[in-house]
Amino acid sequence: MSVRKSIPVVRHIIRDSDLGSKADVHTRPVDLNWVINLIEDRFSCSLLDRHLHSLKRMVKQYQFGFPIRDLVQVFKILNLCAEKVRDQDAYIQPICEILTLCGLPFLKEKASDESNFAQVVSESISQMGYLLRVPSAKVRLQLCDSIIRLYSKEPPKQEFEGYYPTSKSYNMQMIEESGVVETLVMGLALVGSQPEVKLQIMQTLQCLSRSSAMNCNLMLNAQAANKICHILNDPDPSGQLLFRASEVLWNLLEQASKKELVDQLSNFECINSFKEAFLNQMVNVCSHSDRQLRNDLLIITINLAEHPRIPMIETGFTKLLIVLATFPEVKSNNPLVHGLKISSSYEDFEMKKIFFNLLVALTNDLASIQVLSEGGALLALFHYVKPHENPGVRDWSPAQFEELQLHALATLISVAPVMVDDYMNCQGNTRLLLLLDWCVSQDPYFGKGNSFHAAGGRGSKKAQMHYCLRLLRSMASLGEELINQNLHDQGAIPQLLDILKSMTSSTEEDTKINLDMQTDILIILSSICEHDIHRKELFATFGVEILIKLLQINPNKFYSSMGHNKLILSTVDCIWCCIVGCCIAEDSYIEMGGIFFLLDFLEESSKRMHNLILGTLLELCDNNKTIHHMNVWRGKNDSTAASLLLHIWKEEEKEMRVKRDMQGRILGFEHLPGLSARDYATLAIVHRYLDFKVGSIWNEIDREFKREAVHPINLDLDSLYTITKHYENLGRQVAHHQTDILENHQKQDVFDEEKMYAEMQHNHKQSELFKTSWQKYMARTTNHEILKEAKNFQEQMIESSGPEIKDLRINVHKTHAAGLYTTGFWGRLVSIETTPPELLGGPFSPVNLKIKGTCRNNSTMKTGDAGNKPCSLSVK
Repeated sequence: MSVRKSIPVVRHIIRDSDLGSKADVHTRPVDLNWVINLIEDRFSCSLLDRHLHSLKRMVKQYQFGFPIRDLVQVFKILNLCAEKVRDQDAYIQPICEILTLCGLPFLKEKASDESNFAQVVSESISQMGYLLRVPSAKVRLQLCDSIIRLYSKEPPKQEFEGYYPTSKSYNMQMIEESGVVETLVMGLALVGSQPEVKLQIMQTLQCLSRSSAMNCNLMLNAQAANKICHILNDPDPSGQLLFRASEVLWNLLEQASKKELVDQLSNFECINSFKEAFLNQMVNVCSHSDRQLRNDLLIITINLAEHPRIPMIETGFTKLLIVLATFPEVKSNNPLVHGLKISSSYEDFEMKKIFFNLLVALTNDLASIQVLSEGGALLALFHYVKPHENPGVRDWSPAQFEELQLHALATLISVAPVMVDDYMNCQGNTRLLLLLDWCVSQDPYFGKGNSFHAAGGRGSKKAQMHYCLRLLRSMASLGEELINQNLHDQGAIPQLLDILKSMTSSTEEDTKINLDMQTDILIILSSICEHDIHRKELFATFGVEILIKLLQINPNKFYSSMGHNKLILSTVDCIWCCIVGCCIAEDSYIEMGGIFFLLDFLEESSKRMHNLILGTLLELCDNNKTIHHMNVWRGKNDSTAASLLLHIWKEEEKEMRVKRDMQGRILGFEHLPGLSARDYATLAIVHRYLDFKVGSIWNEIDREFKREAVHPINLDLDSLYTITKHYENLGRQVAHHQTDILENHQKQDVFDEEKMYAEMQHNHKQSELFKTSWQKYMARTTNHEILKEAKNFQEQMIESSGPEIKDLRINVHKTHAAGLYTTGFWGRLVSIETTPPELLGGPFSPVNLKIKGTCRNNSTMKTGDAGNKPCSLSVK
């Protein structure tokens, strides 16, 4: 059969090559809903080739990323494919390709799409995390990689066919709100047999927790700390699992809830696992990165050791750490340290300083003190409290030794006060005083000043001297007599005074470190001399002159932020502790004008310093010479000590808002507003509270005598009887006063009640009189006879009010106007108001009233014309 050829309707012929090229450019778009129906429909659900072909077309169409508005369909397709993986591994490749596109920024048509589709995006990312259930390492690796790229990669800035990529901050926010990090944490339990996937999940958690507190807290909600500790020692061919896990733990420590983290790690399994990981890293270290990881684990350990709830002691971790921290300064039989070597490398040097910080952290748990003592922690630290000699081959460099020396002194400031017995056994005072001698000696030494603790001491021994004095201050301030007596026996008082004298006599400009050292010396001397007269006498020999010089500091320097305020306060405190109570010291101090300087300082100082200065002056007033010096003193504007003290008193009253009356008297317990009679009765007891308290104490003494069968002498009995009777009478007086208050209040209530009834009666009577007057008035206006009687009565009263004997020489004027038909007393002018229109039937109706003229509203006329007008009248 022949085939009939059709004649083309176009003027040119399309070649197969042209058709193929055009098809590549204009590919028919894929309908995502059609793909979903293709995979779901029962008639086409088994057509694997068609499924793969449509998925391939879908990946090609969305090669630049998925639009936000299509994410619902995209993830529905992903979930359908994930379900089919159980039967066909062929779906793994398209799932991975789609997940690769999910790692690209999502596409939006307009800026409002980000907020409008925010919930869709967060839920889609959350569903992405659930794909960890797919038992394919390839899918799981691609999933983690896509999340990392979406979270951390900057989006491209170009436009894709009318679409714009979402910003990096938006992608990060959506990942946080999706909670996918929780799914990743829980997924660690699914990938136990896939170490490369476990490592990739840890890398993803590392990325998501690096700068997001929200992600860190979500991880803790999924028990991340507990789960990570349990996998620290899992087999790891790559050697990176411990590194990534340690960084995740570090991020959790820095940004997540400390309480929740401690709760998750407060079990033996976690701490044992962490201890094993740290120990393996400590022993098997062989590279630069291994040493860094070891130091990171040690820092995490410090954060854990700060919390007493962590079972560090119970697991033996504390004892192990102290053995390592005190090596090689303290000899140990522990086999762990036999093959251990610590070089002068940077990482080992940093490890030594971290171990010092660890000793401080362990002191937060009092149970660790005993372990620290048994491990010789103080002995290891005091190894560095010595002048720096030439180091051997195995020792640190001069700069390293200086930094370790200062760090050890700073550590002792925190550790030594809780280990007093070890401090004394190590002869701590002797070691520190010897180091202090080296600091003030003329031996050449050039401090490197390379560390935080060496600030202000570069090129000198000031940093060592500073921390040595700070440590002595910490120990002396404990108030332990054994320590202070030992300092006295070692000659600390004259030694410290010599140092202080040289510092105050120096022409060197004041620096913060110099002022701090002077302050520390004064506090140490105050602690040593406070309760011992003989030490005060020794202090007086050299110290009074120094204190007098320190009191002459310019008051303008108090607020320089350099430390002058601390120095002057410690100076006044030193006067109180080292001079007051010792006659020799007091006389020497007063003779040098010390009272004058204290008063000058009191006049110039701020209110916060008044308490200490006034207390010192009060104690010195027990010396008779003090009063004379206070009377002689003159301040600004020739003010006296009495006027200064009264001024301070008044300022205190202003601060307390004490009220005074016009004469300057203070209001007491009277005239307080808003109190009832019962309140005033209670106030009477408050007023006499101190008297009642003293009386109660004497009654208690009397009862104690009787209960213990103690019989005082007659004189004491008479005194006791007189005192108790006095307070009993005082109680009766208060009771009578309370009775008077209540009775007066009751009488006042009765008086107020009677006054109220009298007022009511008066008001009632006035109402009756007004009613009667109104009735008479109405009767006069409605009854002509009564009006005539009232007029006659009025005229009689007028006549009777005149003189009985008429004098012809006196002109008598008439008292009423003629032709007036009212009985009121009228003036020459009256105000007239027009009768209301509603009574007249219309405005000015002539029919009803038959008037000849028109009256004006509110017009005024003469009284004589009032009788000829028919308008209504009212007096204004």
